[in-house]
Amino acid sequence: MKMILKKYCKMSGRSVTNQRKLLLDLIYRAKGHLDADELFRRAKEQQQRISLATVYRNLKLFKEMGLISENRLGENHSHYEIRSPVEHHHLVCRSCGRVEEFDSPLIDEARLRLQQQKEFDIFSVQLKMEGYCPKCKQKRKPS
Repeated sequence: MKMILKKYCKMSGRSVTNQRKLLLDLIYRAKGHLDADELFRRAKEQQQRISLATVYRNLKLFKEMGLISENRLGENHSHYEIRSPVEHHHLVCRSCGRVEEFDSPLIDEARLRLQQQKEFDIFSVQLKMEGYCPKCKQKRKPS
């Protein structure tokens, strides 16, 4: 990740700071979806002097550079993950907040059809489906 960050920072005329390296590395190692507060908490464990404002500034920068994606997953705040070259979508449990990623050829097919029908160049699709995971669904069943 450090080489990628170096490349993108150089292209945008920005410097590679220790804080940027740390934040991007934490997002990469999370292998999931972190919100800014959780990222700040993890970063603070390694660099006491980092501020929440620095976390938000760098999340914005990483997003502009195309290094991360921002998703709203059923809450009032965003979650971040390393941008994947393969498009994927999210199932979100309304009870426990669990997020499961999935891809679907049906969604790809729908995008192609819409693109042809509407003569619209679609470059990104974000789909979030909310419901209950198997564990929470079981808890909700009346005994």
